[in-house]
Amino acid sequence: MEQKNSLLIVDDEISNLQVLTHMLGVTYTIYTAKNGVDALKKAKDYMPDLILLDVIMPGMDGYQVLTELKGMEATEKIPVIFITGLNSIEDEKRGLSLNAADYISKPFSPMIVKLRVRNQIQIVNQLRAIESLSRLDQLTGVANRRSFDERIDVEWKRAARENAPISILLMDLDMFKAYNDAYGHQQGDIALRAVANIILMSLKRPPDFVARWGGEEFIVLLPNTPLDGALEISENIRRNVESHEIFHEDGSSSKTTISIGVSTQIPSQGFLVSAFVSRADKALYAAKAAGRNRVAH
Repeated sequence: MEQKNSLLIVDDEISNLQVLTHMLGVTYTIYTAKNGVDALKKAKDYMPDLILLDVIMPGMDGYQVLTELKGMEATEKIPVIFITGLNSIEDEKRGLSLNAADYISKPFSPMIVKLRVRNQIQIVNQLRAIESLSRLDQLTGVANRRSFDERIDVEWKRAARENAPISILLMDLDMFKAYNDAYGHQQGDIALRAVANIILMSLKRPPDFVARWGGEEFIVLLPNTPLDGALEISENIRRNVESHEIFHEDGSSSKTTISIGVSTQIPSQGFLVSAFVSRADKALYAAKAAGRNRVAH
């Protein structure tokens, strides 16, 4: 079942919360808050796709809540629609200057509420799809280098906090230029997609992460993995690639092999991610220099 988009509705009037929940609850997952402080907490806890925010509330009004939301990195991109009985140009100008996405006037028109919410949710989903595509390698369907850089930054910091080992596997298809020359670039693309899928299928834990590093190179990030575990996974990938038949349009098949360099580290102050990756690159070079189709560290 497709997951519903979520809304946070903020209003100090219980009757308004009930009316809006009734209007929108069939289509969206609904969270509610009765004041500004509760709204900020629930926005961070639930990270809704859209917030409907009353302007006039005791204590912290809607303008203050919006300012707080836009000032926090976690919530700054959540669109906010003001729900308000205020209808002067100055009120609308103030809200838009604080980056409110839209306005819904009281008393509520069910059709207007549904349409304005739908329009904002469509924008959210479109932006999310574009963002997701920007992090994928279009040929192989695995993550791209930008996505890997973001992930390793997070995992490196986590490993440093927990004093835990982290490993990476840098791998290169052996003699890939010769493969392209022999079978053509279209078949070379098929081989790259096949190897990417083999690597994905060889990883068993949700945190393990594979990306296309560039050309015929792939990189795997293994959080909380010591050297012996990384070597075992590497050897499994190497064997799976070596044994896999890559089929051609004419019914024939070919095979390829892969060389893998392994780097493992418990992050410490002064040791950089760039040095961590460089060590995997040197290990990869050693694997290739030793005859290819092997793992080195």
